Amino acid sequence: MQLSHVWPQDALRFDEDNLVSSAGLVPVMALAEQTGLVNLVVGKVAFADTMVPSAGTNPAGKLTAIVAGMAAGADCIDGLGVIRSGGMPRLFDQVYAPATLGQFLREFTHGHSLQVASAARAHLVSLVAATGLLPGIGQQAYVDIDSLLRPVFGHAKQGASFGHTKIAGKQVLRRGLSPLVTTISTDHGAPVVAGIRLRAGKTGSGKNAASMVAAAIRTARAAGATGEILVRGDSAYGTSAVVNACIKTGARFSFVLTQNRAVQRAIASIDDRAWTPVHYPGAVTDPDTGALISDAEVEFTAFASTQHPVTARLIVRRVRDRAKTDELFPVWRYHPSFTNNDESTVEADLTHRRHAIIETVFADLIDGPLAHLPSGRFAANSVWAICAMITHNLLRAAGTLAGPRYATARGATLRHQLITVPARLARPARRPVLHLPAHWPWAQPWNALWDAVLAIRSPTAWGLPRVWLTPDV
Repeated sequence: MQLSHVWPQDALRFDEDNLVSSAGLVPVMALAEQTGLVNLVVGKVAFADTMVPSAGTNPAGKLTAIVAGMAAGADCIDGLGVIRSGGMPRLFDQVYAPATLGQFLREFTHGHSLQVASAARAHLVSLVAATGLLPGIGQQAYVDIDSLLRPVFGHAKQGASFGHTKIAGKQVLRRGLSPLVTTISTDHGAPVVAGIRLRAGKTGSGKNAASMVAAAIRTARAAGATGEILVRGDSAYGTSAVVNACIKTGARFSFVLTQNRAVQRAIASIDDRAWTPVHYPGAVTDPDTGALISDAEVEFTAFASTQHPVTARLIVRRVRDRAKTDELFPVWRYHPSFTNNDESTVEADLTHRRHAIIETVFADLIDGPLAHLPSGRFAANSVWAICAMITHNLLRAAGTLAGPRYATARGATLRHQLITVPARLARPARRPVLHLPAHWPWAQPWNALWDAVLAIRSPTAWGLPRVWLTPDV
């Protein structure tokens, strides 16, 4: 491909007020308003006092502006200026400058962040009801919990401290903040974020996990999880508090246990003939013996020294330790998980290993709004993380409406193909019309999203201008 013209130096001008860089925000933000995001924020978030007069006014308009900017690709406060470019102020009301939104975020306290988190959970329930997000949630739902460390720089970041993270398979100390995240998924639905709580970088992974799990289970129940819920996590969450939180809320659990002496004795009690070879997807056999990874189980009572001991199944996966090349007898590495899942030993272990699906959510968040935690104030960064949760779930719902291919697509794909679509705004006979690019490769899913949102509710009910798409889309 070559340029068809010779362009002089002064041929470019940023002066067009009728161009829109992210036309996909029209159906996406219409979906957000139709599912009650504005009303939820109005009903739950309120500022009694503010450091700067008027900084805390209209929290619903400012939070939705932040969500819109994140959906369009903003990963910092300055990046939110994308919603003010071109014809965007003609498409939307209450479009705020980045400086105004940054000042608004700095007004938040811990209590305000809890209010926003409550609105975010309620909005997820509304999205599931309106769009068919999380198909099959009535039969089986999975709640996964894990934490990550987001690096920050500069000494002015409140809460920033050194915490453990893994880079290239190695444990390192890194200065940052540590969000704790819970997700909800189904056998046929991509995971959505049920809760996110920002913590200091040095915070232990399991801190506040019990309350986060309980809140995620309640959210899943409210979203329609009338069947079984299985909570999964690694060894940081295999604690008495988390397991008993699952039992009290009527959910099953599957957690890795730290190999203390009691667990080691239980593993040693397993007979060699009890191990069952497992055909994992993509499993590689031992080059010497041809053996597969094998599983076994034994009844085990965990947390026996506490007031709430729990008896369930200890499922152990053993893998031949190939680092021991000169061994006289086989050396195995054991991976125990503690569960009351009623599946067979092999199926229960496979189900537990699918806990890694939460890493896809982390990848989406890091490749999007959580690329940075932009403020020096801890509470502002906490609300920024919750807005990232709202944005992730909103994009996931929009992808579900766009078609099966987009129901499980990455956030970057949704932004590229559905959100950041250029358009020209015209008003023939005072009727707003969006002219989108002819031969757009993803016009069909874009139209599917548009039609699905219009089918949910009349566009005049959103407070947005009525928009017609031209036939050349």
